[in-house]
Amino acid sequence: MTVVLFQHGLGGDEAQVMRHWPETPAQRVTRNSRGHGGTGLGAERPFSLAMFADEALAAVQAPRFVAAGISMGAAIALRLACLHPARVAGLVLIRPAWGFDPAPANMAPVRDIAGLLRRMPPAKARATFAASALGQRLARDAPDNLASLLAYCDRPDAAEFATVLADIAADGPGITPRDAAALRLPCLILANDGDMIHPLATAGQLAAAIPGARLAEVPPKSTAPEAHLAAIRTALAAFLSSVAKAQP
Repeated sequence: MTVVLFQHGLGGDEAQVMRHWPETPAQRVTRNSRGHGGTGLGAERPFSLAMFADEALAAVQAPRFVAAGISMGAAIALRLACLHPARVAGLVLIRPAWGFDPAPANMAPVRDIAGLLRRMPPAKARATFAASALGQRLARDAPDNLASLLAYCDRPDAAEFATVLADIAADGPGITPRDAAALRLPCLILANDGDMIHPLATAGQLAAAIPGARLAEVPPKSTAPEAHLAAIRTALAAFLSSVAKAQP
């Protein structure tokens, strides 16, 4: 049976992963990263993609698995594929937000809202960000991104979670284009236009760097959420079926 380590995005949890998971005989493993899904923050600082990747890997008992993830989870999956090629049989990157550099420009809105949450009460941070020029631009061009950012302010642990947001948004997957070019595995990348935090250009950069990677554009989450999820589930099910058939 194909085992899939499927990691959530920043601020998400296993429930987010389940919405993207198709009907498939594959076995899914998801670990809620620190500060996500009721998991404690722990004492180690700073938070990092390397930390979250190591902890996710520890949850997988299978000798080989498919690494998959959404946004932050995609960065984790890519890191695991590059650092543990003998264990990763396939790679799925859904709405990747990171290419190879730390603190990419598209993560600036996350850094901005983390800064507000560190300086003021969550309700005021929410209102301040929504009224800002960036908030207004997001409302016009990427309302789904804005909803996700404002939801960080609605968390009961918003002030504490701001540290997670700031650390992760300033981090990177810790791999290079050369690492990606060395990959020899089936890879599916799913992305959409109209997303400022998960630019289609980032997905294209990764597709160009990973040999044989297939980039598929899905309906935008902001304008067609159900079609977006359905397209991801369909593509993921087909990919996992092909990986299973290729396994000895």
